[in-house]
Amino acid sequence: MTQKTVGACLCGAVAFEISGAFEAFFLCHCRRCRKDTGSAHAANLFSSTATIAWLSGHDKIRTYRVPGTRHEKSFCTECGSAVPTLQADGALLAVPAGSLDSPVEIRPTAHICCASRADWDTGLSAVPTLDGLPG
Repeated sequence: MTQKTVGACLCGAVAFEISGAFEAFFLCHCRRCRKDTGSAHAANLFSSTATIAWLSGHDKIRTYRVPGTRHEKSFCTECGSAVPTLQADGALLAVPAGSLDSPVEIRPTAHICCASRADWDTGLSAVPTLDGLPG
């Protein structure tokens, strides 16, 4: 049986279903990934064999590519959420892990581009954790 994974953007305008397995799950700390996520790293799943079916909102997706690079991000034009994109001329499906509504069965493969890690992104396991908002 083929693995099915579903996801959507924050506002729900863009929804999708992925058929097939993910081969890798990278947490990328490069400057570009930090800029386009606004976070410590991007968390993306990759597959060279899975297919994607757009359930809604395909017309609401835009893709930005950093000029002169392979770095690109697809996002919903309504809410700005990152959504899957086909890269390498359609040979590679890249899926932002946070866009998935289904459980992610694969654990991260590796932290990558750690030489570019933000200076505040070290020793985070010592930072207190809260189950909700502070206060």
